[in-house]
Amino acid sequence: MTLADSRPRPDGPARGRPRSEAVERAILEGVMKLLEEGVPLAELSIERVARTAGVGKATIYRRWSGKEELFVDVVRAAEPPDPELPGTCLRDDLVVLLESLRQRGLMSRSSAILHNVYAQMKSAPRVWAAYHASVIAPRRALALEVLRRARENGEIRADVDLELANDMFVGPMLVRSVMRPDADLPEGLAEQIVDAVLEGLRPVRSTAS
Repeated sequence: MTLADSRPRPDGPARGRPRSEAVERAILEGVMKLLEEGVPLAELSIERVARTAGVGKATIYRRWSGKEELFVDVVRAAEPPDPELPGTCLRDDLVVLLESLRQRGLMSRSSAILHNVYAQMKSAPRVWAAYHASVIAPRRALALEVLRRARENGEIRADVDLELANDMFVGPMLVRSVMRPDADLPEGLAEQIVDAVLEGLRPVRSTAS
C-alpha cells in the first residue's frame, strides 16, 4: 500500500476539478521523498514539492491550501488508518482505540522518517495546530462519545468526569509510546490498561439484600 492509498477521503463532493489519485499519490510521495532526503519542513516549499512530483504548483493548490495542509495529509497517509469500533461494549471499543495508539507508537519507533516528521511538525506551530484539529481532536471526540454512551447506559458511574476518564485510558499508552521510547509496547497492553482503569470507573454494586 502506498501513502496515498491509505489516505482517508473526505465526505461530500470534491472541490474544483475531479481529483486524480495518481496525481495525489505522486504529490504525497514527492513530499516523503524530500523528507527522506533530509529537507526540513521550513524549506519544503510548494514549488519544490511540485518540481519533485512532476506537477505544476496550481495542481497542488487545487487540492491543498498550502504546505501545512499538505504536510498533515502526508502524515495521515503514513499512519495506520483509524480503527472501526465494534460497538459491542465499552471495553471492546476502548481496547480497539488503545490498540490503535499502540500500533502508532510501534510504527513511529520503527520508521526513522515518521519519527523525524513528528519532530519537525511539533516545531512548526501552524502545522501542529492543523494536525491537532484534523487528526487528534476527532479521535478524542470519538473516545469521549464512547465514554458518554457508556455513562448513559450504566457501564460506568454517572459521576465520572469523561474528560478525565479519557485521559486515564489514553495517558498510560501515550507515556509508553511517546515519553518513554525505550518502554515496551507488548501485545495485550491495551487490554491491560482498559481493565485496570475500568475497575475504578464501574458502578458500585450494592451487596445489601
